[in-house]
Amino acid sequence: MDEINVKQLTLAVRTIAEEKNLPEETVLAVIEQAIAAAWRRDNGERDQEVRSELNVNDGTAVVYVAREVVEEVGSDAVEISLEDAKKLKKDAVIGDIVEEKHEVTSFGRVAAQTAKQVVLQRLREAEREVVLEEYEDKIGTVVNGTVQRVEPRVIRVELGKATGIIPQSEQIQGEFYNVGSRIKVFIKDIERDNRGPQLILSRGNEQFVEYLFRQEVPELETGAVEIKAIAREAGRRTKLAVASTVPGVDPVGTFVGGHGTRVQAVMNEIGDQEKIDIITFDENNEQFIKNALSPAEVARVVINEKDKRATVYVNEDQQSIAIGRAGQNVRLASRLTGYELDIEPTAPIKAAAPVAKKNIEDDLLSAVEESATE
Repeated sequence: MDEINVKQLTLAVRTIAEEKNLPEETVLAVIEQAIAAAWRRDNGERDQEVRSELNVNDGTAVVYVAREVVEEVGSDAVEISLEDAKKLKKDAVIGDIVEEKHEVTSFGRVAAQTAKQVVLQRLREAEREVVLEEYEDKIGTVVNGTVQRVEPRVIRVELGKATGIIPQSEQIQGEFYNVGSRIKVFIKDIERDNRGPQLILSRGNEQFVEYLFRQEVPELETGAVEIKAIAREAGRRTKLAVASTVPGVDPVGTFVGGHGTRVQAVMNEIGDQEKIDIITFDENNEQFIKNALSPAEVARVVINEKDKRATVYVNEDQQSIAIGRAGQNVRLASRLTGYELDIEPTAPIKAAAPVAKKNIEDDLLSAVEESATE
């Protein structure tokens, strides 16, 4: 491809649009960007503002170079004097942006290659955009995918037409991913940045666990039970606060399932190393905090509503259970309840015991003395 002809490009628009299943205007915009890039390569400078317009009917192209009107020109590429600007636009004033028009018919070899690269790159992005638009409706759902590539910071997962990534922050800690293995992933978001659109997937967020429970607990769909809150540290522990809307229905039992089958099905997906605590939600915040700190037994709770803090008193033997390994139990309970929780040991009541003992001894002594004097 020594030279590139504008007429050839015009003909290519329709063909590319059909082949790639893209709208013609998208392909036209891509080719116009390529013409601008190629023209800049042949005639202009790198930081010039160049745009182009392709006329599909007669196969001609025009390039517009934008420059700012200034009193003193520092760079010809991006600035123009008022005198020259008035030749292009009669009423030009300082600070205006004026465009100079150039006809384009063909490009040299190097510029043609630049154009080709731009077309390929932009078309890939446009294709991805079209594919991702199909996934726009699936944000917030879980789909099956295949592990395509395992990189140090991200896992690439193929989901049929599109490919998404699970960033490190969305992975389950301690989980290993083998290339080619089938996994379930939560479609979290579509991120659009300079590198084009990207599908962000998750296995580590709260919604993933919620979705898995929805598959196992039909009562969630009927509304007999509901999930009030979830706090999760993926790969370690999840706390789920559940409630029942129907009298006589045990919410925790409903989620655990007979012989623990329902909770086991969820654990089979997220891994046995992650513990799942299912606790009863309570409208009474004090009781809710007590439940949230399970399996620790709580003596009493003092709530400071203004600061959204609560001091939780536990017996000494329960303190380490309430706090949990590396503070995990209290951290998740805080997130679940929305209160900053401080764990304190209960005031020792043992101080009164020796006094009682002494009284018994006194009683014994006096009893002995009394019997002696009789």
